[in-house]
Amino acid sequence: MSTPILSIFPLGFPWQTQDPFLFCVYHLDHYPAGNGEMGPKASLEGRNLGNDFTIKDGWRMYHGQTIPGFPSHPHRGFETITIVNKGFCDHSDSLGAAGRFGNGDVQWMTAGSGVQHSEIFPLLNTQTENPLELFQIWLNLPKKSKFVAPHFKMLWHEDIPIIEENGTKIKVISGNYKTTKAPESAPDSWASFQENDVAIWNIHIDANSEFTLPKALTGTNRTLYFYEGDLILIDGKGIMPNNGIELSSSESVLITAGSKTAHLLLLQGKPLGEPVAKYGPFVMNTEEEIQRAMQEYQLTQFGGWPWQHTDNVHSKEKGRFAKYPDGTLVEK
Repeated sequence: MSTPILSIFPLGFPWQTQDPFLFCVYHLDHYPAGNGEMGPKASLEGRNLGNDFTIKDGWRMYHGQTIPGFPSHPHRGFETITIVNKGFCDHSDSLGAAGRFGNGDVQWMTAGSGVQHSEIFPLLNTQTENPLELFQIWLNLPKKSKFVAPHFKMLWHEDIPIIEENGTKIKVISGNYKTTKAPESAPDSWASFQENDVAIWNIHIDANSEFTLPKALTGTNRTLYFYEGDLILIDGKGIMPNNGIELSSSESVLITAGSKTAHLLLLQGKPLGEPVAKYGPFVMNTEEEIQRAMQEYQLTQFGGWPWQHTDNVHSKEKGRFAKYPDGTLVEK
C-alpha cells in the first residue's frame, strides 16, 4: 500500500530543502525589553559578538554587535523570501531601498546580478519583551535569470490571504490554495510562472483537527516542516515536532493535529534541474561563475553601501514602511 510520505528528517539549522529551494532557516528569539537604542536591555557579556548563533537566555545576536541581526552582506543568483510572523526587521540595501516590516509581513527580494542588504531586528518595546519569529527562504533563480536586475517588493500582511476552514488557517504567501491566489511574487521569480507550481504556505491546524493538503502537479517537490506542536498524524503515522517530511505530490495528504495546535510550513515547486554552485551568499551554475561573482563583488561592492552604518536601523518612531529604489514610499 502506497504512502504519501517519502522521507522524514530532523530539522537542523538551517532546514533541509529540495530544488527549487536552496535554504530555509527558522529564527525564534525571545528578546528582552529594548534599551531605548533598539538593542537588548540585557548584558551582552559572554556572547560571541559578530557570530552569536548560540541561544543564550532564549535569544541570539547573530552578526549584530549592538542590535541583533545581519549587517550588510551581498547576494547574487537567487531570491530571499523573509516571513516575519512576530517582531520586526529593518531592511536597507545598496540600491538605496529601505523598509521596516513585521507582524505577518513578507519581503520578497530578487538578488539577481548582485545586491547588498542588511537585516536588523530592532527591539522597539522598552517595557515588554520583543519576541521575533521569522523564516528566511532562499529560492533559486534559473540560469536565464541569474543576472536580472535586483528587485524587492513587500507582501504586506493585510494583503496576504489567510484561509480558515474546519479549524485550520492557511496563509497563502505564494501559489494558489484551491481558488485563492497569493499576491504576485517578484517578476523574475521561478514562482511567477504558474506551471512551476511554487507554493509557500504557513499552516496552523487546531488541536485535534484535520486538514487535507491538496495534491500538486506531477513532478513537484514538496516538503512540509513541522516546527511547533506536540504531534501530527500523516497517513496514520505519528510525527513529532522539529521534523521535516518530504511528501508525494501526486495525492492529497490528510494531516491530523495532536493535543496542541500544529504549526507547519509548506515549501513546494517544480525543480529547476540545473547545476548548483554555492559559496556563501552566491548561488550560480558553475564554480567559474562563483569565482567571477566574488571578484566582481570585491571590485564593485555591487553598487556600494549608501548608508552610514553596516547595521543600518531606522528611527524608533518609524512604523512599517517600504522605500523603493525609485523613491516611492509606502507607509502602513
